[in-house]
This record gives sequence, C-alpha cells and structure tokens, in this order.
Amino acid sequence: MAGRLDGKVCVITGAGGGMGREAAIVFTAEGAKVCVADLDEELAEETVSLCSGDAFALRVNVASEEDVEHLYVSTADRFGGVDVLYNNAGISPADDASVLDTSVEAWQRVQDVNTKGVFLCCKHGIPYLLERGGGSVINVASFVAILGAATSQISYTASKGAVLAMSKELGVQFARQGVRVNALCPGPVETPLLLAIFGDDPAAFKRRQVHWPTGRLGKPREIVNAALFLASDESSFVTGAAFVVDGGLTAAYVTPE
Repeated sequence: MAGRLDGKVCVITGAGGGMGREAAIVFTAEGAKVCVADLDEELAEETVSLCSGDAFALRVNVASEEDVEHLYVSTADRFGGVDVLYNNAGISPADDASVLDTSVEAWQRVQDVNTKGVFLCCKHGIPYLLERGGGSVINVASFVAILGAATSQISYTASKGAVLAMSKELGVQFARQGVRVNALCPGPVETPLLLAIFGDDPAAFKRRQVHWPTGRLGKPREIVNAALFLASDESSFVTGAAFVVDGGLTAAYVTPE
C-alpha cells in the first residue's frame, strides 16, 4: 500500500523532540525520506532511531545562515532534491514575558530562532522546491499569531505573527510556480516546551484551561496529522493559509462548563 508521502524528501527542523520528532516518525512511515534537523544532534539521532523509513540526523542552528545552507545542500546531496520544508524549530524561553519586563536580549534571542530561522529556511530551501517544479512549505506559527493573551510572551507572540505574515506572502508569491506555503497554527499542545512553561504550577494550567473548548491540550500527533495533509499532494489547492488546529480555541467566546 502506497504511503501518502511516497517519493518525497522532507526537511524537518526542530525534530529532536515534540512535534518535530512525531512528524519525522509519521512522515517516514508514510514513505518520505527525512532530514531530521535539530540543534541537539544527539536528540536528532534518537529521533532517527525511532523512524521506520529512510532518515538521517543533522545538527543545525536555524539562526545561522551557513548552517541552513548546509542543511539543504546535505539533504539534496543525499536524497537528490527536496520536496517539503517543515520549518518547526522554535523557542519560548522563560525570560520572554510582558513587554514591560522582557529585555532586548531576550526579545532578540527569540526573533533569531523563530523569525529569522523561518526566513532563512524559506530563503535557502524554496529554490530546491523550485528545481523540482514545486513542493510544500509548512511554517509552524501558533494560535497566538491570531489571538492575544493577558499572560504575555511578547517576543514569542510577535515572532509567530511574523511567521504567519511571511507564509501568506510567500504563498501568494510562489503560487504559480507550484510551491505552496502555509502557516500551521497549533493550539496548546503537550510538548516539553509548553509543559515547561506551566512547570509545577497547576494554577497556571487552570488559568488557561478554562479557555479551551475541549478542556485539554492537543497531542503532537493531532498537529502532525494536519502537517501530513499539508505535505502531501492532497492539499494541492491549499496555500497562503493559516491552518488552525486548536481544538476550537480561536472560535471560543464562552466555553462549556
């Protein structure tokens, strides 16, 4: 039985854990050849060991143009080209808070990874898609690109808004060249990044939970299923979209009791 990504070469950044790791596992199971890119090469190798198909690990700092260029050269040399860019790498450090409290250094650190990283991956990755006559770019934004929050993480929020805006522009720019660009906007998901924000503070969790129509966090696989659709040819008429997978959060005014 053919996989939904048979013959496709996918580059997934931030694939050492969380949704990136889940994506590598799912994509290889669906027939893709995958470059598992992460700042932590040991975690990337661990992801590769969990994949059922053809995958290799590569240490990449997405904030480094040299690293990003090397990422696509290495993947194309190994697999013959690139079809899918899954720009998933992102950070949300503890010192990213209200605009009144966030330092310029903290702001810039988040922008370098979340905004500049996506810019560099698109800048150096899209030419490989054009060489193949088309492909799919999945830029991971967030529901916070659409909704504001009183529990602010100003730099993270701004960075994800930028990812959404970039995705719309690139989706329009390359539409007639067969390259689709979409922003995947997950709601709150059970990942180490988010759980670290809640930490051991059940009140922080409860503060947010009341706003979730489903009353629960999403599972990484539930987000990756949407990314699988965007990576596959099934989404051939989807580009420039804010692809929201949030359990109804952005639709909610009053949630169920």
